[in-house]
Amino acid sequence: MNYLISIIIPIINEADNISNLLNHLLKSASEKNISEILIVDGGSRDGSQDIVQSFESLNNFKILLLNSKKGRAKQMNLGAKHAKGNILYFLHADSFPPKNFDTFIINQVNKDNLAGCFKMRFNSNHVWLKMASWFTQFNWKSFRGGDQSLFITPLLFNKIGGFNEAFTIYEDNDFIRKLYTRNQFVVIQEWITTSARCYNTNGIYKLQYHYWSIHIKKWLGASPKVLNDYYHKHINVKN
Repeated sequence: MNYLISIIIPIINEADNISNLLNHLLKSASEKNISEILIVDGGSRDGSQDIVQSFESLNNFKILLLNSKKGRAKQMNLGAKHAKGNILYFLHADSFPPKNFDTFIINQVNKDNLAGCFKMRFNSNHVWLKMASWFTQFNWKSFRGGDQSLFITPLLFNKIGGFNEAFTIYEDNDFIRKLYTRNQFVVIQEWITTSARCYNTNGIYKLQYHYWSIHIKKWLGASPKVLNDYYHKHINVKN
């Protein structure tokens, strides 16, 4: 079967990153394997949309800019709804997948691995972040997150019901948990590189503490609203 990948990137105020990411994707994948790149904007005010539209006019890849209500779950669901490919690939704007990522993903789907991610490293040499990155190579639910990206077939995505839009944070972890309950997840042993910007802004150990707190709260049954309120009370975010 011939597979085409729809790359879905939710953004809000990513003018500093989106052009670099798009250039990286064009250099790292074969055009024949990519159906389109869907940029789903949640209300940028920094010129991100202009950058995407300008980039589209100068390159051969089909790039579709969609406007969405703010919220990564909402944005990714909208992207999936408009995607034409038979593999969905959800990617954060500050995460850069490995060269030939398209081939790695297609090879896994051909092996009937219908969902998964890459192992992840930060663009930082801090010892804690290097250790945290090392653990992402293992296929353990506790070490999963959206920064590692996510590929999935549309059929499986729809069976699960897409991302739960009640979550304004933790939507990736909630979705991936459902995949693990189906025993349907693989970790591709190639590195995706993601930004440590949130750690740099908040402090590495402080932020890790709050991430663990959110994880434990969710495990104990906290609602999406409780998680969101905690996140915005304790964590400084760019947007």
